[in-house]
Formats: sequence, C-alpha cells, structure tokens
Amino acid sequence: MASQPTTRQELYDRIRESSKNEVILEEMIRLGFWPRGDTIPEDPADEIRRRGELERQLRSLVTERARLGNVEALKKALRKQRLDQSRQKQKETKERRLRERAERAEAWKKRKAHEIGYLGEGVSAGLDNHQGDHEKLTAAGLPVFDTPEQLARAMGIGVGELRFLAFNRRTSTTSHYRRFLLPKKTGGHRKISAPMPRLKRAQEWVLATILEKVALHDAAHGFRRGRSIVTNARPHVGADVVMNLDLKDFFPTVVYRRIKGVFRNLGYSESVATVLGLLCSEPEVDEVRLDGRTYYTARSKRFLPQGAPTSPALTNIICRGFDARLSRTAADLGFAYTRYADDVTFSGPGLPAENIGRALRRIEHIAGAEGFEVHPGKTRVLRSCSRQEVTGLVVNQRVNVSRKMLRRFRATLFQIERDGPAGKHWGHTDDVIAAIEGFANFVAMVDAEKGKGFKRQVERIIQKHGRGGGRVRVQRSRWVSSPPPVAAVVDTVESPPEPEKKKPWWKFW
Repeated sequence: MASQPTTRQELYDRIRESSKNEVILEEMIRLGFWPRGDTIPEDPADEIRRRGELERQLRSLVTERARLGNVEALKKALRKQRLDQSRQKQKETKERRLRERAERAEAWKKRKAHEIGYLGEGVSAGLDNHQGDHEKLTAAGLPVFDTPEQLARAMGIGVGELRFLAFNRRTSTTSHYRRFLLPKKTGGHRKISAPMPRLKRAQEWVLATILEKVALHDAAHGFRRGRSIVTNARPHVGADVVMNLDLKDFFPTVVYRRIKGVFRNLGYSESVATVLGLLCSEPEVDEVRLDGRTYYTARSKRFLPQGAPTSPALTNIICRGFDARLSRTAADLGFAYTRYADDVTFSGPGLPAENIGRALRRIEHIAGAEGFEVHPGKTRVLRSCSRQEVTGLVVNQRVNVSRKMLRRFRATLFQIERDGPAGKHWGHTDDVIAAIEGFANFVAMVDAEKGKGFKRQVERIIQKHGRGGGRVRVQRSRWVSSPPPVAAVVDTVESPPEPEKKKPWWKFW
C-alpha cells in the first residue's frame, strides 16, 4: 500500500507509474471507502489493477519499440555528428598550420635578414659558431667581427648580398667570375679568373681591411707594399750560384680548407671564417648550354682563384711557416733566400758543391711538408759564369734588365717614333702605346738612369702620334675548356678613349 502523497508532484508521479483508477482505488482502500482484500460482486478492483499492470507493460514495450526502431537513425545522426566534428577539426587544423607556416616564414625572413644559416653543401657546419678570439684580433690590429651580420655591416652591404656572393653552388645560372686565358712568356696560357664587380669590391675590402694588416715573413716580396721584383732580386746580387725553383700549381694548391684556416688562425669565429673563406675561393667550373640557358657546374674543390685581389695576400700568409723553414735552411747552409709568389730563390757560395744538392733536397722536403710541390721542370742552377736571373732581372753584378730585352725595346721605340705605332706591338696587350709606357716605367724602377731616357722617348712618341694610334683590337673568346683562337682582328680606332690610370704593381691582381 502506497503512502499518502504529500505533494501534488508525488501524486502525478504515482498516476504516471500506474493509472488514475488504480490510484483512486488505493486511496479509497487507505481511507476506508473500499474493503481491503474482500471480494464483492462485480468488484472492479482486480480489473483496475490488471489494467494498470497491462498499461505499464504496454508503455514499456512501446518505449522499447521506439528505441529499437530508431537505431539506424541514431547511427546515421551519430555518423553525421562525428563527420561534422571531423570536418571542423580539419578546418581548424588547416587554419592552424597555415598560420604556423606563415609565422615560420615571417620568422625565417627576419632571421635571414640578420643571420646566415646555410651556404651550401659541405661548408655550412660551423655557421652557428660565433665565438672568436677578440684578444688575438685586437693584438694583431684586425677588426673584430663575430657574426656574418657584423661583417656585412662593416662591408657596407646587406646580409642577403653577402650570402649571394659567398654561397657554394654546385650548379648555378650565374657566375661571379669572368674566366679567360693569358699567354705566358715561356709559352702556353695562364688561366685567369677575374671577379665580377660586386665580388671584386668585397674582396678588395677584405684585402685592405684584414689581409694587408697581417704581418708577413721578411723573405716574402711578392704583392707587398714597398716590395717588388727588384727587392726580391737584390739579396742575390754577386752570388756564386743562384737556384731558382717554381712551386707547381701554386694557387690551385691552396684549397678552401686552408683559406678558411687562415681566418680562423687570425682569431675570427667559425661563421665569419667560413664566409671569408668562401668569398676568397672558387672551384673549377664547366660552362654548359642547355635549352637556351647557360649553367656553371663545379667540377673541383674550391681553391684560390688566380685573378682575385685577395689571392696573393692569402698565399703570403699561408707561406709564413714555409718561408720561416726555408730561411732557417738557407742560414744553416750559408745561402740567401727570397720568395716572390711561387718563385723560390736561393743564392750563395758555390763551394762546397754538396750544399747545392742538400739545399735542393731540403726545399723539396719542406715544400711537400707545407702542402706544396716543386715543379720538376723549372728548377735552374745558375753559376756566376753565365747570366743569373731572379724574377726576370739580371743579378750577376747588380740588379738590371737584360741587355737583350733593352736592345729589343730600343729598336721598337725607334720604329714607333719613325713610322708610327700602326702594326707594332710590345708584350701581350692590344695597346702598344700603353705597353711601351709601362715598360719604360718598369725600366725606371729597376734602373732610374736608363729609365729616364726611355720615358723621354715615350713622351715624344705620345706627343707625335697620340695615345690611340696603335691600339689593336684583339678578338678573344671566353675560355671554357680549350685555349682561345689564335686569330686576331686588327683594327685602327679613331679618337679612342683615354686609357685608365695604370694601377700600382701590387694591385695587378
């Protein structure tokens, strides 16, 4: 028997659980209006209870049927809900990734404007190392740079341009060098790699700001201020024997690793030394035409280019240990030693004769230990009874230009002054007037008295025939892998432009 409901909601709940008649019956029994458990003819109590039970079962069955009947609809609704959630999540993920990519691109753009993190395969390992030796740099009087950004700022260019000039590319559609061949006095051709203007300005800055401030060995005379082939030849005047040796493939022998090591040893950080080493080096390249475009493909390791302003100064720095060891060897044997670029000269007494062989063997050993090789076909031992030459100058009694060369020069000046410069030539240049003027200055550098007479004669020629009358235009081909054609087109030029001011000898490269 149910208890009396205390609230209307409890009454509603009882009616909902059974039926209205059943609740009324229970209330009538509770209140005494209907006998409890007694049977009365035509008593509706059992019928009411049975109906209430059946209605409860029926509602339960209807509810279960409704639930079972909507399973597929529920599955479909659930799949749709999950698909909508998945699409929304994909959309949010895509938007997030696009936003992150844009943020990374912006951060990389900002980083590239201030940092250099990659310069090509095989050379980028130390670009994150910015630790340099400030004390060592300051003691040597060199500027202090820890990062490529500081280096670019000091050079007056952007980090992007510095990256472009230093990047190590295996294949590229641009080249920082113009390559050609120059004929040698001894025959054959010399490969010249002349840097393009932007790279040349950067290399000249490195030369003037860093390399020219590095102390060199006193035996080095090539490409130094106050030194020349005259100072290189002077210590060997009047010697009994003069030994001239040539270092084979001098510039190609100095590879990128050694160039970078120069700047590291000076005290610069790994990142700055990497950039400077790449600025001052280049590989051998093949020029290939494909689909109307030109590609430059590297086929060797990077090395010192012959034609860059920085190359001679770097060889002098690299050869400091080489010069010191050869100087000690020369002193031990009683010889004098000098070096002009790749030309090594020993001179001294001719006796005892075994000292000559001992000196040659020591030079070859030291050269090999320092990473160089003596050219086997260019070693000359000159006695005082023959003409002794050092870097093209005669040194038997005093430093002088060879008589044969002076006689040829006098004859050439006489012919030009008499007949004019048309059809005449001197040296390997297309401007005979500039050539004779330069050689006259060269003679004056060696022998001031003889040079004065030649310079006066050249001035008379210029006043009489002008500077452009003998200009010869030579058609050259770009060097790729074979020498340029020998044929040249001779052409007289009317009213030529004034020639550029002659550079000092130490800026020849």
